[in-house]
Amino acid sequence: MRADPAREQRELEEYLGPAFELERLQRHEQATREEWREVGDAERFYRTSRSYLYDLTAFAMTGTKEPYHAALRRLVAPGARILDYGCGIGSDGLRLLDDGYDVTFADFANPSTAYLAWRLERRGHGDGAGRIVDLDALPDGFGGFDLAFAFDVLEHAEDPPAVQRTLEGLADVVLVNLLDTDGDDLELHRPMPLRPMLHRAAPGLLLHERHHERSHLVAYRPTATAGRFRTALRRRRMDRRAR
Repeated sequence: MRADPAREQRELEEYLGPAFELERLQRHEQATREEWREVGDAERFYRTSRSYLYDLTAFAMTGTKEPYHAALRRLVAPGARILDYGCGIGSDGLRLLDDGYDVTFADFANPSTAYLAWRLERRGHGDGAGRIVDLDALPDGFGGFDLAFAFDVLEHAEDPPAVQRTLEGLADVVLVNLLDTDGDDLELHRPMPLRPMLHRAAPGLLLHERHHERSHLVAYRPTATAGRFRTALRRRRMDRRAR
């Protein structure tokens, strides 16, 4: 299922009701930067911003992540357990849910996840909040996903390599886009140690594509998982030879 811009806008209009402002959607980048400067603190901005609902909606309407979704579908089939890490308003995971994937959403509690819970219930996914995990209070034993992805998330994190390591502990396959922030104004983005992060993915690399000039889409099996995978593959080959 491809991006549906009309549905993205319609749901935000319904959720906000009379408070919806089309102008804020049309000038979302400027409005986001203005609020960012006004708040002056990245963590507080992401945890409290309602303007960010407009920015995330507008971005979801562009179809920018189409190649990321295509790669995910090549890596795992519908029915797989997927983690949408740093989900925001959940547009990526919602599309995967519609396509038959078993999706869990994870982010800090904020206006975006409140909107996501509403969207999940509106779309008939039961108790929407039940599919959303608070990153401030991960349950014991959380993990075991077939794939964990973070699209356009790591460049906003205070410590991108730490997020990368966290994802590695949660799933058999990690799928992330690493944004080359070299030369960026870094007002809304953090510095990305691109080379070390790509090097970390290399031993279990499944995919490396470059999109939109500076976005590196990388899928890999974390090192420990890759080792177990290679061992299992060798055993299967030995078993076949023995037969």
